[in-house]
Amino acid sequence: MRFTPRPTARTSPARLSPLSLALAALFALPLSSQAQTSSAAPAQPAASAEENSAAKTATAEATGGTNKLEAVKVTARRREESLRDVPVAVTALSATALEALNVKNLGDLQGQVPNLTVYAARGSNSTITTFIRGVGQADPLWGVDPGVGIYLDDVYMARPQGALLEVFDVQRIEVLRGPQGTLYGKNTIGGAIKYVSRPLGTATEGSLSFSTGNYGQANFKGSVGGSTADGQIRARFAVASLNREGYGKNLTDGSDVSNQDTTAARATVGYYAKDLPLTVVFSADRALDDSNMRGFKRLNANPPVESNYDIATGMANKNSTDTRGHSLTATLNLSNAWTAKFVHANRRGLTNTGIDFDGLPAKTADVLARYADKQTSNELQFSYDSGSGHAGVLGLYQFDGEAGGTVLNNFFNLLFGSTNGTVYTKGKAVYGDWSWRLSPSFSLSTGLRYTKESKHARVLNQAFKDATFSQVTGVTADFDKTREVSNTAPKLSLDYKLSGTTNLYASASRGFKSGGYNVRAQAVAVPRSAEPFNDETLDSLELGAKTVLDGGRLEINSAVFHNKYKNVQLSIFTSYIAANGTPSFFGDFTNAGKATVQGAEVEFAWRPDAAWSLSGNVAYVNAKYDEYIDRGVNVAKDKKFSNTPKFQGALNIEYRTGVPLGGVLKTRLGLNYRTKVYPTTDLSEVIAQNAYGLISAGLIWEKTERLSFSLQGSNLANKAYRTDGYNIPSLTVLSGFYGAPRTITAGVGYKF
Repeated sequence: MRFTPRPTARTSPARLSPLSLALAALFALPLSSQAQTSSAAPAQPAASAEENSAAKTATAEATGGTNKLEAVKVTARRREESLRDVPVAVTALSATALEALNVKNLGDLQGQVPNLTVYAARGSNSTITTFIRGVGQADPLWGVDPGVGIYLDDVYMARPQGALLEVFDVQRIEVLRGPQGTLYGKNTIGGAIKYVSRPLGTATEGSLSFSTGNYGQANFKGSVGGSTADGQIRARFAVASLNREGYGKNLTDGSDVSNQDTTAARATVGYYAKDLPLTVVFSADRALDDSNMRGFKRLNANPPVESNYDIATGMANKNSTDTRGHSLTATLNLSNAWTAKFVHANRRGLTNTGIDFDGLPAKTADVLARYADKQTSNELQFSYDSGSGHAGVLGLYQFDGEAGGTVLNNFFNLLFGSTNGTVYTKGKAVYGDWSWRLSPSFSLSTGLRYTKESKHARVLNQAFKDATFSQVTGVTADFDKTREVSNTAPKLSLDYKLSGTTNLYASASRGFKSGGYNVRAQAVAVPRSAEPFNDETLDSLELGAKTVLDGGRLEINSAVFHNKYKNVQLSIFTSYIAANGTPSFFGDFTNAGKATVQGAEVEFAWRPDAAWSLSGNVAYVNAKYDEYIDRGVNVAKDKKFSNTPKFQGALNIEYRTGVPLGGVLKTRLGLNYRTKVYPTTDLSEVIAQNAYGLISAGLIWEKTERLSFSLQGSNLANKAYRTDGYNIPSLTVLSGFYGAPRTITAGVGYKF
């Protein structure tokens, strides 16, 4: 099948008027230059063929003179390859695409990537919740691992706190869908998100940007890089300061909620030996989120409340997350074909958060939590590329992590308890992934990873007399246990070049997510809660096609998948009656049983001429439990997957044109849609979010190669939509957390 661009009558700047005026109406701002152009120009007869040709030539010159799509390189298989040649379902967004789509943090990837759900967790702006193809984890507590791996420059981020990364000084972001157990190991059972920062260069260059908008937005980003004269010593520094007033207020004291107060920085220094095939790069980063509580809506309030964000908590209105890390990467070219790479990394994080479940001054359910974690990892890779179709990587990986904290619970100012504990994780793995060119058309890839891991949990949960948490009245859980497991994750894929424009692939792979211990265990009321939960495993079959048509102007990537999912880990709330007769609950953890997840995805990008481009995706997933044992009964038919809409899709339309004042104006209109989704595992119909769509738009005027101006708008229809919530009947808690309202931002950027 071949797509042919539709004939166009004009490509002059006047052609922009309808789309620009529509966006101006959405922004509620005048687009004066276009309006003046339109009003000043009298009606003209249809353009001649010569005029059309001249207009197209002018537009092509102003917009770069090419109709072909941007070629993106990825490292999905731990080696650099063209996105079109990788037999993996992967979405890659370059820095240019991220800016055009107004992707400010990883949460903005939702809608731009098929079958991806990603958002800020209930308690914090910077704690991430991620699901891909129905697989993920919404519980951020220590002892519980994510189902989608987050990687910052090849370093695995083990905890979700601080992992909702802000996008600044980035080269690209890759989203790998489906289990990545062979090359990326445990906890990538749903997929992986790779944040690739801008690499070190020899030229002295940098950038500055400032933006402001409604809700008091004031954001600054800056970066600078350079090297010594001989290029052997290179360095780069980047910083971001992101500030916004709250979407709501704490009605108790008038302070903001759902605001942002984030500062992040990253510094990189590299040694590129002149006389040796050796590079050594050291990088350090830190992000401090000092925002207040996230606001929410009490869905059972009587009378109903209007605001989706206002609360009236009596707790201290402050949540903070401080994450930092450093890594050392040494790369040695052993020969023309072999390369050795060693990555050593350390990361740590500290989070202090207050959670007022009902958002009222009374102490119905007030929780203070402190999370602390640290991790050390070492990875040694040997990569091979013959240049003739044979390539692969062999590796060793070691991980040592410690995560723990304290949670203080106050229920009705009558029941007081604490969760205290630490989980120590040690893991080792050996892996290999190799590709053979069997013929000019066929390639075979095989992979295998063996992982051995131990989790040691020390837990002491106690009951107290009063809110001072000083006099112990009982112990609800006290254990010191170790769990050791091993896993073998194979992968097999066959790649077939059907033609010069189409690649087909078929793959079979396995992923796993390690089990562990529920540190919130209430062993007195529910004895089984002190027992470990099991590893998840997922076996996946996938068929895909990657097609480039219309002379490189149209790209279509598609995939269908069928997954068998076992021991699905679920975080739930279990209610019980305390010894004094007070209703209570605790955060429980269980393995649901078995499930089948299958679906299809299509991504497309089309640039019919130098002015217009269209991109988007359509995705479908059907996730059903085959077995879900609840108190000895299989209730699979009554259960649904959380954070997994059945259908979702997105469309982005962009128009580029030269402008009389010089430079290029890029105009974008974006739409994304998803069907009904259940954010929580209790499947509350009140918290469930029905199908909805969001509208975004943007104008970027690249005045010169160095200077640009932008106007970006998100959720322009101001749609109210829930991303998460709490449903705890024993505490009369029923609340919903909402996504951002309409936001509009104007900015200026300068490159030097």
